[in-house]
Amino acid sequence: MKHIFTPFLVLLLSLSIFSCIKDEPKNNECDILSAWVEGSEYSTLFHHPGQMRIDNILSDQTEIVFTVKSTIDLPEIPIYFNITPGATIEPSSGSLQNFSNGPVTYTVTSEDGAYKRTYRVSFQEAEMPSFNFHFEYVDTAHTMAGSGYYHVFYELDSNNTRQNIWATGNPGVGIVRYDYTPEQFTVYSTPNGYQGKGVCLNTQDAGPLGQMMHKPIAAGSLFLGSFDLNQVLVNALRATRFGIPIDKEPVRVTGYYKYQPGEKFTDANMDEVPGRTDQANIYAVFFRNQDADGNSVVLYGDNVLSSDLIVSKAQVASLPATNEWTRFEMFFEGSAADPAILANMGYSFTLVFSSSKDGDNFEGAIGSTLYIDEVEVEFKN
Repeated sequence: MKHIFTPFLVLLLSLSIFSCIKDEPKNNECDILSAWVEGSEYSTLFHHPGQMRIDNILSDQTEIVFTVKSTIDLPEIPIYFNITPGATIEPSSGSLQNFSNGPVTYTVTSEDGAYKRTYRVSFQEAEMPSFNFHFEYVDTAHTMAGSGYYHVFYELDSNNTRQNIWATGNPGVGIVRYDYTPEQFTVYSTPNGYQGKGVCLNTQDAGPLGQMMHKPIAAGSLFLGSFDLNQVLVNALRATRFGIPIDKEPVRVTGYYKYQPGEKFTDANMDEVPGRTDQANIYAVFFRNQDADGNSVVLYGDNVLSSDLIVSKAQVASLPATNEWTRFEMFFEGSAADPAILANMGYSFTLVFSSSKDGDNFEGAIGSTLYIDEVEVEFKN
């Protein structure tokens, strides 16, 4: 198996040496980091103030979508941007633009002028997925370096518009598995689902780089939210950003699974834990997506089950090993939603599947494999 940790470290060392002997080069990055709308005259377009700002835009994300109550008779709107240092953007940040006919294209040019990236910024009405997940819609994405590629799961709304609401840890795995095919990643589409296609999640060895950073395994993880590749080597638990805004209150989740644990359970030091067997995990969380100051909120790997903003959550008590498709069911427990907040999409929802229950602590068994298909979320009323 190939790894890139050695050239990666050499590159970092080389950069640090050269920075000491010559002037800092001009920045070659050309990213939009955040985008927002200012002004009380525009706030009435949105369900709540948190929707007026989009932060932590991912490095591979070139579609920026603001969600509004209605797209009918949209006025000209100024969008403000935070971009990488030294870069420029055209049209300029804060300039009035007409979004009533569709997306507006913005071009960011790096400080050194060598690189450009185009973004499409648009406004759309809130459109919920069906929440009957069949996992039939699959695309591929390339690794950050090399020729590898992995599977990406998405949904279609009632207008057949693509909704990129599913995320996996595959982009992070691609750092070391830069030339792998989808079936060699921790999450991939399988043609042998309960009905049609399904999802396979498996726990793998993270390689020498993972062991060096005391993150020796990579558990297969599929969830509603997004994955921030920039956080993988900095704070892995902050790479997983859980939750999508929702206007209805969940009460039950059902679906089908198959599971087999790996042979040897290990801890974060890759030491075997005798007598311990790996377990899969399926859970869902319903939470407020604004804090007390009105700031937008997502949950992360370190607080997705413990945040004070959680209203209710559900978790499958146990997932016995089985080679046959087996039905699972879980109910939400907690507080009731506020109807006014719910109507304004002031809550978010995430649904999480993992091949190793303690994979967020980098504990589990290499080879643990979880299959998922035909998942349905039921709501009040």
